[in-house]
Amino acid sequence: MPTSSASTTDASSKTPAASGGVQSLERAFDLLERMADAGGEVGLSELSAASGLPLPTIHRLMRTLVACGYVRQQPNRRYSLGPRLIRLGESASRLLGTWARPYLARLVEETGETANMALLDGDEIVYVAQVPSKHSMRMFTEVGRRVLPHSTGVGKALLAHTPADEVRALLARTGMPAATEKTITTPEGFLEALEQVRRAGYAVDDNEQEIGVRCLAVSVPNSPTAAAISISGPAGRVTEAVTESFVPILKNVADELSVALANQSPA
Repeated sequence: MPTSSASTTDASSKTPAASGGVQSLERAFDLLERMADAGGEVGLSELSAASGLPLPTIHRLMRTLVACGYVRQQPNRRYSLGPRLIRLGESASRLLGTWARPYLARLVEETGETANMALLDGDEIVYVAQVPSKHSMRMFTEVGRRVLPHSTGVGKALLAHTPADEVRALLARTGMPAATEKTITTPEGFLEALEQVRRAGYAVDDNEQEIGVRCLAVSVPNSPTAAAISISGPAGRVTEAVTESFVPILKNVADELSVALANQSPA
């Protein structure tokens, strides 16, 4: 899975003087993000090795998080993310979709096709916002719908820069069922598709999730959580010929959305 920004920062280096924040809060959230990166369940020694924090400090923080319901201690003494995080995540996803909607509306205005925003949630893609096309023949994806990454343009865009071994591990967990006869169903084929995304700078779902539907997608750079936007429509309209004009629009909107999301939080 893609590694969060917290994973690249040693928690022991975060201090109130450096960030203007409260050190214990910064450390607690850093541990939660490291747990998410590790698949949701870890041991104290793993957290200590990853964060650089001493075991007694981690133990105190985890005890507090357990008491608040944000972490659970398993019978095997390992710790897992707790159920109270679900409500926070769902609320944050709804807000993210609300913030994105004006940008998706611009995509619809400039391309004429349905615009979507999706996140990588664990091993799945979840759609958090959509603005439909004004055409009578148009694509609908229910907000909240979950799909597997290997058959979607947004999935390719979100995983394009993930290390190959992590992609293989994800595919091993989810399997690669064929949604259509054009769905990529082998890890090697999917990794080759990701290489094409890296070369081109955008992803394509060409009848792979649904026959007759073509989708173009790009990731949202520097998003607080891994996110991608896309346009989708009938394959007869979203053709190779229009791709050259649609992709720059997608990238421009993604860049503007990235700035808007960054500005939602005070520095």
